[in-house]
Amino acid sequence: MSKKLLQKHLIELQKEQLEIMVIDLYDKFPEVKTYFNFVFNPNENKLLEQARIKVANEFFSLKRKRPKARRSVAQKYIKHFKTLGMSPELIAEFMWYNIGIMHTFCEEKPQRLPFFKSFCNFYKEALQFASYHQIIPMYKTQILSVYTSSKHWENAYDFEMSLQTIED
Repeated sequence: MSKKLLQKHLIELQKEQLEIMVIDLYDKFPEVKTYFNFVFNPNENKLLEQARIKVANEFFSLKRKRPKARRSVAQKYIKHFKTLGMSPELIAEFMWYNIGIMHTFCEEKPQRLPFFKSFCNFYKEALQFASYHQIIPMYKTQILSVYTSSKHWENAYDFEMSLQTIED
């Protein structure tokens, strides 16, 4: 169904029918429930704190001997935050928090090339996101810190190229 057909159909419905339809959507689809909970009670700080704890546990686990260090955990949260319509500044803050965790992790424990490639991809995404939303100056310290550290990594050239893409 196209958006125009949906609008036409919704205009024809009475208020009570619309209310019933929205309540049904709320009950049947967890995504709708999550969205409405966020829209009517946007506790962004609580969501960010939960995400930070989860990501920190990925790299510095208190329960496991070996960390999983999966970038996908942070990616899922970022996608979720974008879906909810969270402000770009808060999404960028979470992205750079994750980069800080990854940076600390690779400085403390030697890593292999796949980790650095994944790290570079995430770094590039964060740079592009911050550049698109024109908030690069807020993260200049983190950007330069990672770039400086990356000079002795196997894929230093990739980090350099990531930084040059936003400077152009």
